[in-house]
Amino acid sequence: MKNEPIQPIIPFEPIRAKDIPIGNNWIAQVKWDGVRMLTYYNGHEVKLINRKGNERTQQYPEFTNIKAYCNADSVILDGEMIALQAGKPSFHEIMRRDSLRRAQEIRFAAGRIPAIYMIFDIVYCNGSWVNHRTLTERQRLLTEVILPNEQVQIVPNVSDASSLFTVMKQQEWEGIVCKKLDSTYLPGGKDARWAKVKLAFDMYAVVGGVTFRDGLVNALLLGLYDAGGKLNYIGHAGPGKCSHEDLRSLTGTVRSLAKDKSELTGIPKAKAKGALWLSPRLTVKVQFMEWTPGGTMRHPIIQGLASVPPEDCTLSQNI
Repeated sequence: MKNEPIQPIIPFEPIRAKDIPIGNNWIAQVKWDGVRMLTYYNGHEVKLINRKGNERTQQYPEFTNIKAYCNADSVILDGEMIALQAGKPSFHEIMRRDSLRRAQEIRFAAGRIPAIYMIFDIVYCNGSWVNHRTLTERQRLLTEVILPNEQVQIVPNVSDASSLFTVMKQQEWEGIVCKKLDSTYLPGGKDARWAKVKLAFDMYAVVGGVTFRDGLVNALLLGLYDAGGKLNYIGHAGPGKCSHEDLRSLTGTVRSLAKDKSELTGIPKAKAKGALWLSPRLTVKVQFMEWTPGGTMRHPIIQGLASVPPEDCTLSQNI
């Protein structure tokens, strides 16, 4: 890759596990509630690309000076871009950065919403692929090439996964990721050598309609696409962590997407009353406790607007 055009890879993914893996060959890490981000440096150009292959270099200009935090001549780093709110990672806050497109807005937001890059793996280094090495070896290499600072950190290992999970519960964070120390990194892969143990379910959903209170959006009617292309209703949720300013912006956005008929199927009449139906273009990240027997979410909470395309909002998605 050195001095060659940058070709993005699909990052290695953990599977969801109900139980915490046990054994001396496992370590645990915090599961950060942010945006998966890979950094590519081929010796003269830096690019930041998310796990869907979409470039985000423009959105995070403070990380393009790679020599400020990495001494490798060429590298591919894997990690999570996060933003804090009240001392804890907030998906809503990082999406306020990730969704920006205009340079002036990005410069302004960079000062108001500091991003932190939590690096947990290295795939390529100094002209060679290192994904075939064990996690232990790759983590050792990370400590050699990464120069941590306030905005760039190496994700620490915790040997006692159960204790870390207990802390995550107490802090109401997202959960943990357990990794085998001898695991290699398989681009495009997803298997049990990495396992995420989460406190709740989360997914991306399409906003098919909204209701209002006092002129502002007060609930979002959500759906997922099935294999036949139907947008099935999965429940409704309040606007979650949106501020009053966010609600005004969201209200203006949804009114521009208004349409006469609903594309949501299976929506109860009581929930449809007074709803404004939308073209299915707006997506959100939603967290919930479990599925009900009727196929809707129990206790859903909107985490923030998302940048994923609506067609990716299916039951088979992995986030």
